[in-house]
Amino acid sequence: MNNFNIRPKDLTDQEYFYGHKACAGCGATIAVRLALKVLGERTYSVLPANCMSAVSFIYPQMAFTTNAIISPFASTGAMLSGVAAGARALGIKDFQTVGFAGDGGTADIGFQALSGAIDRGDDIIYICYDNEAYMNTGIQKSGLTPYGTKTTTSPAGENLPGAVTQKKNMFEIVAAHGIAYAATASIGYPNDFLRKLNKAKEVRGPVFLHILASCPTGWGSKTELTVELAKEAVDSGLWYLAEYENDEFTLNKNPKEFIPVEEYLFKQGRFKHLKEKDINVIIEQRDKKWEKIRKSWL
Repeated sequence: MNNFNIRPKDLTDQEYFYGHKACAGCGATIAVRLALKVLGERTYSVLPANCMSAVSFIYPQMAFTTNAIISPFASTGAMLSGVAAGARALGIKDFQTVGFAGDGGTADIGFQALSGAIDRGDDIIYICYDNEAYMNTGIQKSGLTPYGTKTTTSPAGENLPGAVTQKKNMFEIVAAHGIAYAATASIGYPNDFLRKLNKAKEVRGPVFLHILASCPTGWGSKTELTVELAKEAVDSGLWYLAEYENDEFTLNKNPKEFIPVEEYLFKQGRFKHLKEKDINVIIEQRDKKWEKIRKSWL
């Protein structure tokens, strides 16, 4: 921990994101709300096609009270660069430019624009809220859908466990660009997320924050479990909290023991079909990942 710590009571009472039409228990809305409270009212937001743009820009109602715009699906990174350049050209100072893109809009469709923005060294913040599928268009598999997930394009059956691929290592892919600052987070650990947001707004250059945000509709989980599930993802070792800066990785939370993965997985309808052999594959993949993390990031 460092002097970027920020306490919930330090947050403004002002709301910059409310009145949206998201599903009950939506984890992404928690991420957006907290992010704007830290980044402040002088923030320009860019959103591609995703749940947050679908539920927030419904004329004549607008859930953002700060400036916000919808970009083409593939262009979040490019539009962030353009908005930041335009503001500087107008002589505007003391502002933040932030993108809120989903997992598909980041790891698949929008990756080239994100890569370009990082490569240019643009002073932007890119937040990927990861609910592990294309939830807005009918729960299709994305590049960040984990192994064993049942979606409408990765069905589960006698011969298939659901998705047969693993999540892309977006955090490490972005770090490989030599980005100024990157971090992973979870809405289940809000204090950690707030600290990383507070650091992000002080960084000069591109920032990438990858936050796990549970989705009751797509995950088949109870709405009241949204935050609990995001926490259990970390506690079971199926997600991790880490940072990258100055060419170094740092692990922020290193559990002595993981909670059983079944405790996290079987609260979700998308994993109810998993058999013992599928669970063993997930555990094997987790342990392999953590062996590498603990060897290199501690």
